[in-house]
Amino acid sequence: MELQEAILNRRSIRKFTDYRVSDDEIKEILEAARSAPSWANTQVWEFIIVRDKNIIEKIVDTYSEKNPARKCTLAASAVIVACARTGISGCKEGKNVTKYNEWFMFDLGLAVQNLCLKAHEMGLGTVIAGLLDHKKCEEILSIPEGYEAVVTIPLGKPAVTGKTGPPRKELKDFTHLNRFGNRFTE
Repeated sequence: MELQEAILNRRSIRKFTDYRVSDDEIKEILEAARSAPSWANTQVWEFIIVRDKNIIEKIVDTYSEKNPARKCTLAASAVIVACARTGISGCKEGKNVTKYNEWFMFDLGLAVQNLCLKAHEMGLGTVIAGLLDHKKCEEILSIPEGYEAVVTIPLGKPAVTGKTGPPRKELKDFTHLNRFGNRFTE
């Protein structure tokens, strides 16, 4: 699969078959995440692979009642919990050096995007779920202080394929030339 095809066709999957994603498949997906760039190559990400259905149920209990990923998380072959070490990315000598004191979110986002694109290339589906009680999730998974559980990523074989995504903005609607407000046009 070409990269552009993966970018254009990857969708959030909320219905999975009963296919069991293998450990080797998960390792391949995590290799893609591992290859993401990060601030000063700090690689602050940590991933917890959850297969235990009891733990998955506890994680789902941390989700907001309105989280549309509740049902698919319970049906997932595995749930990958994306975490990050705090106080390193965007910092020098323990102090934030950028306006954004949670730079780890950017680094983790890059790794999660790689992970999701690789899963899609392999014929697997993911959805990024962040509407949850993060502290409760961290307690369930024994995540130590200095780390944050940011999102859960249910993983499985899509039950439905070929769905088109929602419409996207035109380039002219979000691009600017030289300064904000001066539209960049084709």
